[in-house]
Amino acid sequence: MSSSSKKCGLEALLTPQESVLVLIDHQPFQFANLHSHEPTMVVNNVVGLAKAARGFEVPTILTTVTEERGGYLIKGVQEVFPDQKPINRTTLNAWEDKRVVDAVKKTGRRQLIFAALWTEICLTYPVIHSLADGYDVFFVTDASGGTSREAHDMGVQRMIQAGAAPVTWMGVMSEWQRDWAREATVPAVAERAADSPPSSTIAAKNAFRQALTAHI
Repeated sequence: MSSSSKKCGLEALLTPQESVLVLIDHQPFQFANLHSHEPTMVVNNVVGLAKAARGFEVPTILTTVTEERGGYLIKGVQEVFPDQKPINRTTLNAWEDKRVVDAVKKTGRRQLIFAALWTEICLTYPVIHSLADGYDVFFVTDASGGTSREAHDMGVQRMIQAGAAPVTWMGVMSEWQRDWAREATVPAVAERAADSPPSSTIAAKNAFRQALTAHI
């Protein structure tokens, strides 16, 4: 059975030990043409995802496309990984850039999580391509976005049909935590929830805060 066929059971759930995160093309030009979501929400979500990955020590690969024209990676994400230089590509499909593939392979991890602008292009292409290499592939819908709502939705449908799993950034973080007895990462989870935008539910934020209080 290939790795990408694991869709049910405990092995289908994300873990910090098996995850690797790839953030693709969160650049000014892409945000300027983002029309499927409110851009500020996507900024907040991708920064929250990046901080969660750092808190759980999940290897994170940053990549941009023709940054000399599209602009550099947004400040909020770069500040989470200040010593990491994004891989600047020319390919629309990041999985066709050997440097990106090699960086993922170097981690030795099989749960591959993508977020990108735009959904229908720079997210869909590497998701579909990497599935053929046997990875368990996930894509973060609310840390990504398309040039229109339809473009985003069609990209999501195409990736699901190919076998990838859609997730949200807070869902990813919660799946990495999964047990409040894992006290080392509770403060990071609570902090991310407290920092999250109003789109996050008050109930969820209160639950995270209560968990933090219980472990102080």
